[in-house]
Amino acid sequence: MKTLRALARALALALALPATVSAQGAITIYSSAQPGAIDPHAFRNGGEGTAVPGYAVVREEREFALKAGRNLLRVNDVPALIDPTTVAFASLTDPRGTRVVEQSFEFDLTSSTKLLSRYLDREITVEQPRGQGVESITGVLVGTQGGLILRQSDGTVRIVGAHSGVRLPGLPGGLISKPALAWELDSAHAGKQRTRFSYQTGGMTWWADYNLAYSELRPGSCRVDVGAWVTIVNQSGAAFSDARLKLIAGDVQRARPRGYAVPEAMAAPARAEGKIDGFREKAFFEYHLYALGRPASLADNSTKQIELFPTAPGIGCEKTLVYSGQAATYPGYGTPMTDRGYGVQSNHKVDVYLRLKNSASNGLGVPLPAGKVRVSKLDDADGSLEFIGEDVIDHTPRDETVRIRLGSAFDVVGERRQVDFRVDSAAHWLEEDIEVKVRNQKPDEAVQVLVRESLYRWSNWAMVRRSQDYVREDSRTVGFPVRIPPKGEAVVRYTVRYTW
Repeated sequence: MKTLRALARALALALALPATVSAQGAITIYSSAQPGAIDPHAFRNGGEGTAVPGYAVVREEREFALKAGRNLLRVNDVPALIDPTTVAFASLTDPRGTRVVEQSFEFDLTSSTKLLSRYLDREITVEQPRGQGVESITGVLVGTQGGLILRQSDGTVRIVGAHSGVRLPGLPGGLISKPALAWELDSAHAGKQRTRFSYQTGGMTWWADYNLAYSELRPGSCRVDVGAWVTIVNQSGAAFSDARLKLIAGDVQRARPRGYAVPEAMAAPARAEGKIDGFREKAFFEYHLYALGRPASLADNSTKQIELFPTAPGIGCEKTLVYSGQAATYPGYGTPMTDRGYGVQSNHKVDVYLRLKNSASNGLGVPLPAGKVRVSKLDDADGSLEFIGEDVIDHTPRDETVRIRLGSAFDVVGERRQVDFRVDSAAHWLEEDIEVKVRNQKPDEAVQVLVRESLYRWSNWAMVRRSQDYVREDSRTVGFPVRIPPKGEAVVRYTVRYTW
């Protein structure tokens, strides 16, 4: 009889689920990952053990048949990572006459461990392999640690370490196969009602990837074709079919318990003049909101890529070589750095950068979310695109400049040395003489190089002597532009005086 009653309760629970007449959903996805910091391979095969750096706000509209008075609604195709404090429910048909009395998120999912724990001090049958057959052992389950511990009818205790199966009298109540949202409603009228509910869930994120095809017009001047994709990861525990997809661009504050990092919201842009089924952008509070013009389906434990915007061809760019001769970056200090040998180590690499203006006049002019930028160049010999470098960019508004570091030049090298150093601590000054040489080993091409120097020894400085003009980039950084002919060398010399 107990078995029959347990099965009857389980069947009644299943039949109590209301039939959904129709459903419509919308998802807004946020990401808390740093630009370019996500490894897409980490989410393969379900990404077990991988924390998904993001969350989503889900809104659904469904129609239910309600009776007058109290109703129990259950929706059990929801994510397992719901934040239950964010759940909201409302009737669109009769908002005044229908109110929520109680709501809950049920996540006590059925598992073999939980099933066995419900049968402690109850009789079960364990099947154990024995030769070519199977032995059935029946007894009262008194423990599950280190094997199944059964007390048999004669009072003896048997420990079953390995078994091929366990037969239980029935499915105990209170366990569910899927997470569920449940509402107890009070309705003034009977009939079908259109309802809307929303919640936040973890396990979802996205990131942007940009693919640039580079072509050089003349030394220093270039063009790039800019293509972009957004990658969406769904490990929330639920699938979403034909949902309206939205993304928010900007740094959205979100309260977290102490010890959690505040996430950074990112979103994918699209040109306002793009196709109707692409992403559309609009200003939204102090952020940017982008909506996909067609429904999107996101399977659970899946990675989906969607084109961010159509490839923008022929974007003007500038290739820049930068030589930072100091081997490291030196921050400001509370006292003057009078140690002669501090910071004089030399770096020989000359870095290569691309700069492009994100403006409509330059063929772009769209808000670019933070992401990874990969650059390739066409090999004329066989018509293939070859990878030449990648970098990450932060959120970049319209009419700002995108700066991409590609790597280090092979045929252009630098050398920096301290020529002289003088200090008078009593008179509160020091002087340093620096010489920088940059050599261009290309046989038939001149190059333009920016020699960048950090004046890190103290905040109060003056340029006493210099071999050429410089550009002051900030309070402690200067740049000397030099042009170097093929197989040539440029030399920058300067004397800087620090006082305090």
